[in-house]
Amino acid sequence: MAAVADGSASAAAAKEVEYQAGVQKLVDLLSKFNPAAKEFVPSSAAAASPPKKALSADAPVFDYHSIGAGNGGVKDSATDASFYIGSPQRRRWNGYINQGRRRANDRARRTEREDSIRQTVYVSELDHTVTEERLADIFATCRQVVDCRICGDPHSVLRFAFIEFSDEEGARTALNLGGTIFGFYPVRVLPSKTAILPVNPKFLPRTEDEKEMVMRTVYCTNIDKMVTQLDVKTFFEGLCGEVSRLRLLGDNVHSTRIAFVEFVHAEGAILALNCSGMILGTLPVRVSPSKTPVKPRVNRVGSN
Repeated sequence: MAAVADGSASAAAAKEVEYQAGVQKLVDLLSKFNPAAKEFVPSSAAAASPPKKALSADAPVFDYHSIGAGNGGVKDSATDASFYIGSPQRRRWNGYINQGRRRANDRARRTEREDSIRQTVYVSELDHTVTEERLADIFATCRQVVDCRICGDPHSVLRFAFIEFSDEEGARTALNLGGTIFGFYPVRVLPSKTAILPVNPKFLPRTEDEKEMVMRTVYCTNIDKMVTQLDVKTFFEGLCGEVSRLRLLGDNVHSTRIAFVEFVHAEGAILALNCSGMILGTLPVRVSPSKTPVKPRVNRVGSN
């Protein structure tokens, strides 16, 4: 009986020793993860204040974004202002935001342009008796016409046009009009590869007088740079009638110039359309109806 009791006591003592050894191992393990240990304290924070054994209730909150910005990585109101307002980091962040907005706007414009192209058809073999109004009325049977632009072809007595509809269905339906005789010739109707360049609204006619001026005005392109304004006026007056106002424009970028020619009578503008393809200077001039009036020049008064 006594031997059994001694055996039980020995087993209990062995378990106690084993338990104490396990506790000691756990203590040794936890001591290696001491948060105050040197390798866990950033150098900037260690230089600002000595490590504390325990955190107090009013201890500052550590923010890794502030490391290197001063104040030992601790954010206060002064540090926030210098870091976020006018700082290189803030300017860089604003640059990322603006770049993202520009990309989004570019994608939107590209999508809008692609939609416009799918809604546009290219019409060729148009003679000079066909006007934009008449052409738009004919193609309006397919769908609502958003814009119609007739252009001159310098290599042909005929012209071509771009017609944009309110949706893609109108453009697909318009393809069935290919071969229809408009004026004296059957026209060709094909899907367009480009969109119609919109006209700046501030240049469009606003009054009835300006609308009447547009009816008497033609738009000319592919004009030789050696041609003067007097040459243009003499060319059109000899073939079409008296010119009331003329504006010859050009720059150092393009190899040719453009002109807006306003006639005294609307009949002169109609006759001028037949001049498309004729040689003016050394190049064939392109003539098409103008969408804008010739604005009178404003004399600027210089200050002394």
